[in-house]
Amino acid sequence: MSWIKDNKFMVALGGGTLVGAILLYIAGSSAVTRYENAKADFETAAGEAAAFEKTSLYPKPENRDGKSKALDEYRKAAESLQAAYGAFRPKELKKLSPQEFTDQLKAVNDEVRAAFATSETKVSEAFFCGFEKYKTSVASGSSTSILNYELAGIKNLMLALSKSGVSELKNLHRASLPEEEGREFKAADSDVARPLPVEITFLGSEKSVREFISSIVKPDGQYVVIRSLRISNAKKDPPRAADAKFDKPVAKPAAAENVFGGGFVLPGEEPKPEAGAKPAEAAVAAPEAPAAGDSSRILAQVLGNEEVMVFLRLDLMQFLPAKKLP
Repeated sequence: MSWIKDNKFMVALGGGTLVGAILLYIAGSSAVTRYENAKADFETAAGEAAAFEKTSLYPKPENRDGKSKALDEYRKAAESLQAAYGAFRPKELKKLSPQEFTDQLKAVNDEVRAAFATSETKVSEAFFCGFEKYKTSVASGSSTSILNYELAGIKNLMLALSKSGVSELKNLHRASLPEEEGREFKAADSDVARPLPVEITFLGSEKSVREFISSIVKPDGQYVVIRSLRISNAKKDPPRAADAKFDKPVAKPAAAENVFGGGFVLPGEEPKPEAGAKPAEAAVAAPEAPAAGDSSRILAQVLGNEEVMVFLRLDLMQFLPAKKLP
């Protein structure tokens, strides 16, 4: 104890040195740990960066320029597409009063019925261009604009159907729109067009079906998209030979007798019958029978007279205002 009292400075220095050493050790250990952690993080990040550098889209100046060029080309293509559909985008939907729309609907229905009568296409008495609910009621004022637009598209479809020469319109169904139920149509941010669904069922020959489909896929003021198409034979039973229809045989005149007795007739002269001879009766040629085992002629006659039943689901497209691209 006397030595400590006599050497207080040395004791204090030694104690301070020991405490300092302990603190340095603790600080050094902590620093080493942080260093090791930082080194491990750096190596991990460096490895990821090296892997990214090997990819084709690493943000190098040349890749940045290439991406900007691709985005610019995509923007121009999208703007060009929007411009191409501009011909089918209505500038505005004509506002009609409920009574004006009713008058327009009746006029269109009369025009379509007259076209069906001209083409001898059967149509039910209840037909009213898909707007049968408005036979006894009027549309709401908030729905007449879009209904008038849809009516114009249905009119074009029905006139094309009558022109194609189908034999019967079985059904025309138009889906109810939100505006007719007092609701507002809200397009999604990604929507560029609004579909107006229509379903048509009709009966006709194969030729008339081809003509109708070919006519509606050629846009004329309104754009039509075919969603589904189902075609089935109108005849459920297989064709029979009795269904075949052949042309009537043509009568061939009998060979005239030679006025000279030698089997010759001068050009421009008609053969004269001998005295007391009866006029020669025309010989009727028998119909030419098809070759044995050849059924193509019969099948052509039977299958050619078949009609098909067609169910068509399509959308009349109302293109929305063009979007400004970023």
